Amino acid sequence: MTLELTEQDQLQVYSTCCTSKDTDSGAYLQRVIDVARWSEKAGCRGILIYADNGIVDPWTVCQAILANTKEICPLLAIQPVYMHPFSVAKKISSLAFLYQRRVCLNMLAGGFRNDLLALNDPTPHDERYDRLVEYTNIIQRLCENPRGITQEGKYYCVRNLKLSPPLSPELQPQYMMSGSSPAGLAAAAETNATAIQYPKPAAQNQGQGVVDRGGSLSTGVRVGIVARATSEEAWSIAEERFPEDRRGHLVHQLAMKTSDSHWHKQLSEQEERPAGKESPYWMRPFHTYKTFCPYLVGSYEQVIGEISNYIAMGHRTFILDIPPCEGELGHISKIFERVKISS
Repeated sequence: MTLELTEQDQLQVYSTCCTSKDTDSGAYLQRVIDVARWSEKAGCRGILIYADNGIVDPWTVCQAILANTKEICPLLAIQPVYMHPFSVAKKISSLAFLYQRRVCLNMLAGGFRNDLLALNDPTPHDERYDRLVEYTNIIQRLCENPRGITQEGKYYCVRNLKLSPPLSPELQPQYMMSGSSPAGLAAAAETNATAIQYPKPAAQNQGQGVVDRGGSLSTGVRVGIVARATSEEAWSIAEERFPEDRRGHLVHQLAMKTSDSHWHKQLSEQEERPAGKESPYWMRPFHTYKTFCPYLVGSYEQVIGEISNYIAMGHRTFILDIPPCEGELGHISKIFERVKISS
């Protein structure tokens, strides 16, 4: 089943930027520019930029993307322990002033405990979402209220704080937030952020977690895609790209021991083919620590069917994995073009 969407209910598709891990600086910068341009050409609304202790600062990557593209919207991962919320709002307004471009924010509570403890942040999982709500509210209010704000909370206090240069209404950021735990869903609802989830096979979610489109909560999923004209061709490419890797399994298991993330745990408990051989849903890339999301692998029709089921559940935002080449985004574009126009 595929779906035709109204103009008011369009899909938003984001790609993901490559990371700086295990690359040299010259090659990395060019790769960032290439992936951003491929994504823009393929019609992606935006591109996710990761953030953690071991990779290049996402704001620096964001500026490189803005300087080398025309329309695509950087989606920056924002971690409260890295900077004050005023600094985030200031960067948003400064980039808007310089480039007349919007940036969007993927608000993180933080899932890798070792990264947080290295910064002397022992805050428990659910409390990190309470803090994230305060943090996000300050950013939102600063961006929306040029006359200044006062906010006193448990974690942050600002008084008569003004944002300059002010941010125009058409460049206000969209906000996203992990929505795989009850605390994350509650925080997303409270901040009017899109709750991004790491989905199970669609068949396992039928009747569960269907989003009420009349309500206020917007949701999306993060998923990789390998699709071709035939299932056999798609699986051949996927197996070549993500071969069995015993060392990768061990690295994944070690990483999971240092994470208190609900979605990490939920995905780790999934079998490699939890919905059976006829389903496009595949967990090997995640289980071997090659990526951080499930994959859908199969013919165009099979993948369209799974994507359409996610849409039927209410999801309207899709964040794709890092594209290995421009051609791969071309194949993925065919999926979303057919989802939009078929009924």
